Amino acid sequence: MDSSLDAQPVPPEGTAPTLPRTRSLGSHEVAAALLTATVALLIALVAFGNITDFGTNRDFVRHVLAMDTTFKDEDLMWRAVTSRTLQDAAYVAIIAWETVTALVLLAGTWLWARRSPRARQTSTAGLVMVLVLFGMGFLAIGGEWFAMWQSHDWNGLDAATRNVVLSGIALLVVLGADRRDRGSPAP
Repeated sequence: MDSSLDAQPVPPEGTAPTLPRTRSLGSHEVAAALLTATVALLIALVAFGNITDFGTNRDFVRHVLAMDTTFKDEDLMWRAVTSRTLQDAAYVAIIAWETVTALVLLAGTWLWARRSPRARQTSTAGLVMVLVLFGMGFLAIGGEWFAMWQSHDWNGLDAATRNVVLSGIALLVVLGADRRDRGSPAP
């Protein structure tokens, strides 16, 4: 591979170095931008789907919270939330979180494209929001507290795991982009 693609011109003595207008596709900065954009698109489509097909995933949330398709172990069933109002409030909160997360990630993508120093921080915030929703919300609370893993019909653990893995990888690249693009070793 031609290393001249990543080479930066040496500024004249006594002047501050400037960043090149473009980065190679293989740079950490571009990888961070594209991974942020990928997760932004995914979460935007998830939120859009939940808004436009409200009933399908509302039923999912209702069944998970009601724990009505689990093993119905009496030692666990006290955790069930059977109030439709609380179930629907939880679902609306999930959609709102997804929507705000998508907007933060879209802002992060835009900031990467503009080469803003805030791109890394904004992308990190959005990616952590995805990890909180799917890691804490779906894996920990839904999967363990509400025993979603016991349900054959209403089990979103595989989808949540995919979102955690993709967002986690994107977060590692985003956090490494700043150090690598400045020439310091990543942790």
